[in-house]
Amino acid sequence: MATKVNKISRGNVIEYEKQPCLVIECKIVAPPNMSALCQMQLKNLKTGKVIHNRTNVGDSYEVLHKEIKDLEYSYPNGDMYAFMDLETYETIEISQEVVGDAKDFLIEGKSYQIFFVDGNALGVELPSSIEMKVIEAPEAVRGDTSGNVQKTVVLETGIEVRTPIFIKEGEIIKIRPEDKSYQGRA
Repeated sequence: MATKVNKISRGNVIEYEKQPCLVIECKIVAPPNMSALCQMQLKNLKTGKVIHNRTNVGDSYEVLHKEIKDLEYSYPNGDMYAFMDLETYETIEISQEVVGDAKDFLIEGKSYQIFFVDGNALGVELPSSIEMKVIEAPEAVRGDTSGNVQKTVVLETGIEVRTPIFIKEGEIIKIRPEDKSYQGRA
C-alpha cells in the first residue's frame, strides 16, 4: 500500500527506484510563490549510498516492513555468516554481501543488531565502539616517547589498527568501526 510523503517519517523504509531505502530525513518545504515540496535524504540499504530526493507532496511511496533483531554471531560458513536468534535458537545465515565491512568486527558469541526488511536481512548495525582483544603488538622502542607515537597492532579478528605505543598484547581496547580508529582501553 502506497503512503503519501507527508505521512512518511524518519526511520521508515521505503521502496525508491525498486530498492529498499531508509529515510534519514524527510521534511516538507514550502518556498514562497511555489507549491510545497518534500526533501528526503535516503540511504540505499543494499549499496549504502546516500540519495537526496526532492518530490511533490502528493507523491506516494511503498513503505516496507522493517525489523531489527539482536542475533548472536556464531561462525563463518564459506561466504555466509551464521547468526543465532537467542529467542528461538534458530540459525540464520547471512551472505557476505549483506555483512559487508562489518565482518572485520564480528566476534563469536557477541550479539549484533541485524536489519531485516520484509523478512530479508539487509545489514549489520555495529555499535559506535567495539571492544576487541590485541593478539599481536610489537614492543615499544625505548626513548621513542616524544609526540604522538603510534604502532600497528593486530586484533582478534585479524584487522590491523594504529594505537599508542603503550598498548600490549592481551589487552582489550575500544575501536570505532567506521574508521577503525583506536578510542581507548576497555
